[in-house]
Amino acid sequence: MKYIKYFFEFLFSIFFFIFFKIIGPKKSSDVSGKIFEIIGPFFRSKKVIRNNIKRALPEIDENNLKNIENSMWNNYGRIFAEYIFLKDFRYGKLASEVQIEGKEILNDIKENNKQVIFISGHLSNFELMAMFIEKSGINLSAIYRPLNNIFLNGIMESIRKKYICKNQIKKGLAGLKKLIKLKKKNYSTALMIDQRVSEGILSPLFNEKALTTTIPAQLVKKFNIPIVPVYIERINGLKFKITINQPLSFPQNLTQQQITDNLNQILEKFILSKPENWIWSHNRWK
Repeated sequence: MKYIKYFFEFLFSIFFFIFFKIIGPKKSSDVSGKIFEIIGPFFRSKKVIRNNIKRALPEIDENNLKNIENSMWNNYGRIFAEYIFLKDFRYGKLASEVQIEGKEILNDIKENNKQVIFISGHLSNFELMAMFIEKSGINLSAIYRPLNNIFLNGIMESIRKKYICKNQIKKGLAGLKKLIKLKKKNYSTALMIDQRVSEGILSPLFNEKALTTTIPAQLVKKFNIPIVPVYIERINGLKFKITINQPLSFPQNLTQQQITDNLNQILEKFILSKPENWIWSHNRWK
């Protein structure tokens, strides 16, 4: 039954990808955003989303809560449509729609052959982070979580390798071994730290403990390299701003728990700066 559902999701996606290609990036992003505002609540629990938002914003009123919820689905839909145009973000006319703040930090990392860990969350079109870091000339590997849908996953992996980051590392033990191998070749790493992971540790996120990845903390402890927080913001439609923050160095006497807790505090600030840009539908506190 699960595979039948995945197959129909695959057909649905292929149909819309073809349709989006015909009508172009701007219309596709706008239309898909509106479609997801309508259909999104049928695929994810409205209760989970609302509870998650209230964890972060306990004083929020009903009107603002609804606005964040609708805007989140709109952003979700835009991301879906924008996958088919990732080539244009990397090589085409859409590249000029992405503003990079902190280019000097990327240039310093590149010119001095430094190794860092870039971290962010699923904010706006999060796929653009690794794309523009690699595009800047930095040797990069990106950690990703495969889609549950086996029919769509192959397409997404191909898109990611072609246009986002050629060194894609699958989440898990095998991926960690590959990551460490690339680290020894002086590759930097990019990853999202806001996914719930069973192999993670409990770390406070909005005053409640959530299972959180320890990969950044492990790399800090093993290689003594800095972490660079990256904030991705959708300004309007297809216009984005990627802010590269100053590298953070952590003393070696800090534990994995302390480093992870510190990174979750950074993530909180990113989310609260524009809550509608974060994907609230995942139950991080399950």
